[in-house]
Amino acid sequence: MKTLRALLLAIALVALILLPKYGSDTMIQFGINTLLLAVLAQGWNIIGGYTGYPSFGNSVFYGLGAYGVGIAMVQWHLPFAVGLGFGVVLAVIFALCLGIPVLRLKGHYFAIATLALAEVMAAIISNVPLAGQNIGLVLPPLNNDPLFYELSLGLLILATLAVWWLTRSRFGFGLIAIRENEEGAVVMGVNTTRYKVLAFILAGIFSALAGGIHTYWITFLDPESAFDITLNVKMIIMAVFGGPGTVLGPIVGSFILSAISEVLSSEVTSVAGLFFGVVIVVAVVLMPRGLADVVRRFRRASWRYFAENIKANRL
Repeated sequence: MKTLRALLLAIALVALILLPKYGSDTMIQFGINTLLLAVLAQGWNIIGGYTGYPSFGNSVFYGLGAYGVGIAMVQWHLPFAVGLGFGVVLAVIFALCLGIPVLRLKGHYFAIATLALAEVMAAIISNVPLAGQNIGLVLPPLNNDPLFYELSLGLLILATLAVWWLTRSRFGFGLIAIRENEEGAVVMGVNTTRYKVLAFILAGIFSALAGGIHTYWITFLDPESAFDITLNVKMIIMAVFGGPGTVLGPIVGSFILSAISEVLSSEVTSVAGLFFGVVIVVAVVLMPRGLADVVRRFRRASWRYFAENIKANRL
């Protein structure tokens, strides 16, 4: 089974690497969007899937990474790489300053607190002249979709390796302990505050890098698009659909849902907007632990797996 899984993973990776060479321009652009969404889902997976804190504020990291690139390139005339670094610094500072007080909250209190972060940050940026205020910033164009595709794929591989490392490191075991029983983790000697803040920072770094790459690709950003709360909803749905707390679940969820959403938006526009809402209901009721758990248990439990979940939700 492990050999087959490794073979399928290798085939998928080769196909993704060769896509810019053989795929159409439309396919490459779709690939960039999907890969960046997968990066965001992996970033959320660190704080939401492994640590158990359902953050609705990761879109703030995305926006800070985007504005880091925009300000560096437009206002300071610095290279793209410097802008990416500046965006990461902004994200890390934000995670440090807000992570310590916000991560003291739990459950729905934490979710509500992080939900407000994107709106607050968008209001702040709208009044900063350096960031272009409400008008936004227009970046110098670079018509090189294959380059942005390679950057996105490389970032996804890096994020996935980081998540894989979590499953085998003491730090990752500490995050899982926090998710399962935070009070018990404290008794075991886990510095829960430090672990949670570090997880928040790690998630922020990948989200900021994704935001920086996407901004340079589309060459425009404003507060509304940079700190869009619906983006955070998408990354959560994709991670939960694929399987939170797993290495490949968020990637599988991102690829499947992005493909279906693309088809619906092009074929039946009116239905596309309802798609993610339906996914939330199906995922929570039928497979609350995602596709990864379905694949792992369905062979043994068959239809009873879904029946048990329906019964647990009192439907």
